Amino acid sequence: MPPVWLAGFVALAWWQKTAFPRGSFGPVWADLLGGMLVGGGVILAALAIFEMRRHRTTVIPHRHADRLVTTGIFKRTRNPIYLGDTMILAGLILYWDAVLALPLVPIFVWVIERRFVVPEEARLRRAFAVAFARYARETRRWV
Repeated sequence: MPPVWLAGFVALAWWQKTAFPRGSFGPVWADLLGGMLVGGGVILAALAIFEMRRHRTTVIPHRHADRLVTTGIFKRTRNPIYLGDTMILAGLILYWDAVLALPLVPIFVWVIERRFVVPEEARLRRAFAVAFARYARETRRWV
């Protein structure tokens, strides 16, 4: 499950911050930006979950989707929950000054894309062929 992967990466960042404190992103701007990223990530994920619930389809990655959701936040990104998770991870790394953990962000994106995004999109492509093809042309995967 993606939240478990997020928790694992957050734990790694925390471990780096406590076990090997190295460098700093700056006194104030990193805390502010980190807080904004965490808050924005939570809001983004909440908007996506609300939209999926409104359309009465699952938010569980490996389940069959009853509907292709292309409204609300899904007009801007095909993966708002994963984007929100990435923002949360990056925000916590900035807030904690976990400088050495910064490479975890692209690694997290890669893992999520390989384990969840690609298989989910393949299922959606099979279930909603024409509609998903149009949606994929009009809406970017991440941002």
